Amino acid sequence: MLTLLHFADAHIDMANYGRHDPQSGLPVRVMDFLKSLDAIVDAAVAAPVDLVIFAGDAYRDRSPAPTFQREWGRRVMRLSRAGIPTLLLVGNHDLSPALGRAHAIEEFSTLEVPHVRVLDKPCFLGPDDLEGLPVQVIALPWVARSGLMAHLGLSAADPAQVFEQIEQRLSEVVSHWLAEADPDLPIILTAHASVQGAVYGGERTIMLGHDLVLPGSLVKDPRLDYVALGHIHKAQNLNENAHPPVIYPGSIERIDFGEAADKKYFILARVGRGHTEVEWRELKGVRPFVDCFVRLESAQGVSDYLQAKLPPAAALEGAIVRLVLEYPREWEALIDEAALREHAALAFEFHLVKRPQVETRIRLPADQAIGSLTPVQLLDLYWKAGHLENAADAEALNRLAAEVIQDVQKTED
Repeated sequence: MLTLLHFADAHIDMANYGRHDPQSGLPVRVMDFLKSLDAIVDAAVAAPVDLVIFAGDAYRDRSPAPTFQREWGRRVMRLSRAGIPTLLLVGNHDLSPALGRAHAIEEFSTLEVPHVRVLDKPCFLGPDDLEGLPVQVIALPWVARSGLMAHLGLSAADPAQVFEQIEQRLSEVVSHWLAEADPDLPIILTAHASVQGAVYGGERTIMLGHDLVLPGSLVKDPRLDYVALGHIHKAQNLNENAHPPVIYPGSIERIDFGEAADKKYFILARVGRGHTEVEWRELKGVRPFVDCFVRLESAQGVSDYLQAKLPPAAALEGAIVRLVLEYPREWEALIDEAALREHAALAFEFHLVKRPQVETRIRLPADQAIGSLTPVQLLDLYWKAGHLENAADAEALNRLAAEVIQDVQKTED
């Protein structure tokens, strides 16, 4: 059986919280991601594994700073020097939308780094392409819609139908490769894409029509022996207790509060024809995220109540903490922000998000109907309901609204 290490969604330059390390000059959060990446590379070298598949998204965006490219390159070169065949799949965050522009990990192809192969277009790899390894790999990197259309020979069509056509053509291409594959050797499918039925984490909002979604039947084909996916940050096996395993290992570090409860993993798999054993390796030392929401219902003992709702101070050590607080606006003075920050002094970072609530119901006099009021009069009532405290600002905005309405009426006439 072939031993495979599979990980994805490194995003090593996600420095959206915290400060810089004075010794290395790197953002501390970047060091968190690099620590997880080091653990993965250490595991690959120590095993040693026969093949490493990185299923896309090395960075946060398509234009990583040279410093972050250096740090990613150091880890990939460790795999290269260890003689481990490594496949780097191009993800959506690695790819430039402009045709002809280099993607973020192209230097490994340009420099022909030994044992490292960058996969930036759909392809089928056999043993001759994989340094003699007894395995076959079908690769589906993320490609921009225009690139997919060009590669698959699709003509311009209704934008709403383009992804449907692409999904159909990709299914046809994969089915063709499966039919042509050596039936005696295991087959791995790796893809950076969404798959029908996957559970999305809190790291992204799904925009219908803007995300290529592979059908579940494509990745669950029993002719496959392992499916190495990337793109979704929530770790999951989409074909639990069945063959082949269809696995998103998830991101290697928590990206934001949407992943606060998620554990982080990489995969060690022993892949054989018709049988695969999967081991989930949890990444240790991942920085905790603590997300709290509190709605104040009483004006009594506010400070004690808020501190009781937060975990103990010792449990916040090293964590990124967010407290979202909803309360009536008139209770603003009861909130002791300094005491809250003192309670969270051991946290890596503390965010207090205040959401003062106001009574928004607008009451009209009994003898007055809403239809009898002009738009500007209604707007003035809205300001007086507590949405704007400064009377001079309200008057200025009312004048501006009247001018806009007048200009629109003139245009229509």
